[in-house]
This record gives sequence, structure tokens and C-alpha cells, in this order.
Amino acid sequence: MRKDAVQNRERLLRAARRLFADHGLDVPLEEIARSAEVSIGTLYNRFPTRGALVEAVFEDRRATVAELAEQALAMDDAWDGFVAFLTGVCELQAADLGYNDLAARGAAVDGDRGYGLMREILERAQRSGDLRDDITLADLAFVLWGVAATVKATYAVAPGAWRRHLALALDGLRAVAARPLPTPPMSTEQTRAAMRTC
Repeated sequence: MRKDAVQNRERLLRAARRLFADHGLDVPLEEIARSAEVSIGTLYNRFPTRGALVEAVFEDRRATVAELAEQALAMDDAWDGFVAFLTGVCELQAADLGYNDLAARGAAVDGDRGYGLMREILERAQRSGDLRDDITLADLAFVLWGVAATVKATYAVAPGAWRRHLALALDGLRAVAARPLPTPPMSTEQTRAAMRTC
């Protein structure tokens, strides 16, 4: 790209990062272009869809989630790794309303690699006997959705309230707290359909 095109792209990404972080993913694209001091046409030339812009803005966050997963798997204690991973993802959500929206839509993890690492974290904690054996990745989606809703509702009035929500959820995921669940877990297809409605 020409130098001015590269500069415009970077200005758009900076503006989008800031506005998404402060207001969530539904910020009007016109507002992002205005904040970057470029035309809406320039925005569409660089990012033909909102999805393309979101993908570019949050590429680094998805890489961070993969790093958090690898760090969790490197921890000696499987439960501590499980807790550290979920806490790390939730901290990213709490720091950025745009990423929080992304997590609520089930797009906070980088494709097959990210889900593979999450599955490994989950299964490792189950093998250790700390995590209830009936928990699935779909159930973890509920945890992240719930925290996302808490972050959104309390962001301005009690920014740390999500930590209490997560602690309560984690206590319910412990094997020692397990009671029979009233319904089976959602299928992968059901989970994906539910994520599309967020």
C-alpha cells in the first residue's frame, strides 16, 4: 500500500479500537471515519465490511487469548490453569466493551486452534478431578456470556462486579459442588445458533 493508505488504515484502526472499547461494537462506522479524520469511503476501501474492521481491530486480542490458554496449560495445577484462563479472558472483556461484545457473540477465540486449547484446558481440569465431568465447551460459553452481560451492565457503576459473578460461576463448576444438571448440554449447532442472536 502507498504510505498515505497505510497511514489511513492505522488511523482507522486506532479510532475503531478507542470507540469500540468505550462504546461496544455497534458504534456507527461514520463516527469511526470522522474520528480518524477520513471519509467513509476511505473506511470502506480499507475495510469493506464492519466484520473486516472488527477482525483487524481484535486480531491481537485473539492472539492474547491463545497465549493465555498456553500459559494455563503450562501451569502445574489444572484447576489453577482453568481459573487463570477464564479470569484472563474476562479481564480482557472488562477492559474493552468491544471485546466484551465479541465475547458475547462467541467470537473471542481464534477458530479451531483457540477452541482446541480451550478444550484441552477443560479436559485437563476434569482429569484432575477439580472440574465437574459433565461440563462442555458450550457450558463455558454460558460463563463468558454471563460475565459479558455483567460487564455491560456494571461497566460505569461497578467495574469490578464481574469478578464476583465469575467467582460464583467457578464455584458452581467445581466437581465438589456438582449436582445432577436438569437438561443436557447444548450441541455445537445450538451453541452457534445462540451466539448469532447475541
